[in-house]
Amino acid sequence: LEVGAGKGGFARGMAKRHADTAYFAMERVTDCVVLAAEGAMETGLSNLRFVIDTADNLTRIFAPGTVSKIFLNFSDPWPKARHEKRRLTYRTFLAIYKKILKKDGAIHFKTDNRGLFDFSLEEFKDFGMRMEKLTFDLHNSEYMEGNVMTEYEKRFSSMGVPINRVECYFD
Repeated sequence: LEVGAGKGGFARGMAKRHADTAYFAMERVTDCVVLAAEGAMETGLSNLRFVIDTADNLTRIFAPGTVSKIFLNFSDPWPKARHEKRRLTYRTFLAIYKKILKKDGAIHFKTDNRGLFDFSLEEFKDFGMRMEKLTFDLHNSEYMEGNVMTEYEKRFSSMGVPINRVECYFD
């Protein structure tokens, strides 16, 4: 499940790479979902579905313990402190993710925004999550192999902006 899928490039890439796995791309902006779905139809992907909704409704859409991975890619950083509750890595969202993730499920988080990344690492730690494969420069790390890039990731990395990445698990 990718939350905040935008135009769906990442979800399409994952669905194409892993044809035997079901993927869901969630986005709240209808126009983005239409573009993403059109792109998926053009490539003939039958293992990718789209959800037009927001992350606070995930428990209404997915049953407990049914999602193996949640991808948070280049989420809106909501830079003002008063907006931190809107960040997809805020503790209320982590509680929602915990409900729908399988026991050994993971959250994969990537962003170019170092402030959001640092905030998120603190949220993950405070929530008691185990962090693995953490890097502040994905494209120059051992974790680059198998990476599927988002549209934002392609743009920012081409400008030399380091990409932050981490995988998180609920213990």
